[in-house]
Amino acid sequence: MIDYSQKQLLILAFDHRASFLEKMFGIKNRPPTADEKKQIEDYKKIIFEGFKLSVKKKVPKEIAGLLVDEEFGAGVLREAKKDGLTFAMPVEKSGQDEFDFDYGENFSKHIEDFDPSYVKVLVRYNPEGDATMNKRQLARLKKLSDYLAQKKRAFLFELIVPATSAQLAKLGGSKEKYDQELRPKLMVESLKEIQAAGVEPAIWKLEGVDKPESAKAVVKQAQSNGRKAGVITLGRGESKEKVQEWLKVGAKIPGIIGFAVGRTIFWEPLADHKAGKTTRKEAVEQVAKNYQEFTELWMNECKNKGN
Repeated sequence: MIDYSQKQLLILAFDHRASFLEKMFGIKNRPPTADEKKQIEDYKKIIFEGFKLSVKKKVPKEIAGLLVDEEFGAGVLREAKKDGLTFAMPVEKSGQDEFDFDYGENFSKHIEDFDPSYVKVLVRYNPEGDATMNKRQLARLKKLSDYLAQKKRAFLFELIVPATSAQLAKLGGSKEKYDQELRPKLMVESLKEIQAAGVEPAIWKLEGVDKPESAKAVVKQAQSNGRKAGVITLGRGESKEKVQEWLKVGAKIPGIIGFAVGRTIFWEPLADHKAGKTTRKEAVEQVAKNYQEFTELWMNECKNKGN
């Protein structure tokens, strides 16, 4: 059994699909045209080129990872495999609240075809949310977890715990208060329920927390009953400063093994390029620089781990 709690994994995440289409390209409620699809694929390549540049310059290849979708990043996935890079691919449908397989019953065929280092899902789950939906999600996730265990493939589980309207109302509608006061406990409860349903990720990709004790509680649950799971902190499209705060908390906690940051790294470079403010080469260099900065921050903070 691989001990994922001891590995380091610093992911540049760009598997965004629905949000990428809508917010970067203004495409909503329709598929992109052939020309638009080519442009989107090229923007994903810009991010990938930034990733490769940073690995060439400063980021150690053995801890670097990327996360990209098949829909707009199939070429990137193939190249990452050929180059021996660590990469994850998503299997969930994008842009919906309930987890379901992107390719329905054919999900396994796509996994076998690309042979990723990690198979990733994004799941929105709140223990006090819609119980029927939670149950449906857990049944699908158990199916995936069993398949991955049987094939000895590593499972990367991205959990988002969105506030219910009742929870927000209790906190006067403050999302910040929810993040600080309620979400850390709900994350632990979510992990417990997901594990109880027989879903066993190798790595949990989780929203950051502000307090070390909250981070420790999450790791404790992830590794309960002798599990060897690791935890990585996701960026959630937050400001650079907020993500840095989360990483500083996580880097010092044994069991938190890295991060998966996306929009905070690539959004501005791509938006500037799209607006004609920068060249393609400059966009690539800026993505590389942003990824390197988070990596350096992580590695420096890790020196104080367990203190």
